[in-house]
Amino acid sequence: MSLTPKLIFEDKIVSHLKEDPSLGKDINATYLFNITGDTGGTWSIALNSHTQEVKVGSTENPNCTITISDNDLVNLVQGTLNPQMAFMTGRLKVKGDLGLALKLGKILKA
Repeated sequence: MSLTPKLIFEDKIVSHLKEDPSLGKDINATYLFNITGDTGGTWSIALNSHTQEVKVGSTENPNCTITISDNDLVNLVQGTLNPQMAFMTGRLKVKGDLGLALKLGKILKA
């Protein structure tokens, strides 16, 4: 089965957070992901000392909004796309706190 944004958000990230609850406590932010492409969609992640939640759909007032294509997200998670290069070339767009976007590497690892 090939990796899709749905699997990344609803399976892999949820599993990472269950395995290591301290990941979310260190980040303390709410993210909104706008994934473009055929297998894209919108997901939000809330991470703080009380909540580590991944849900389908939008969230109000995210601290950081990430926009990326479905293929680029999969490549990023698999390690074949450099996040800094994706950002500098416009393939990865960040709105809000760029520092929070940098912390995402901890939970996006495949």
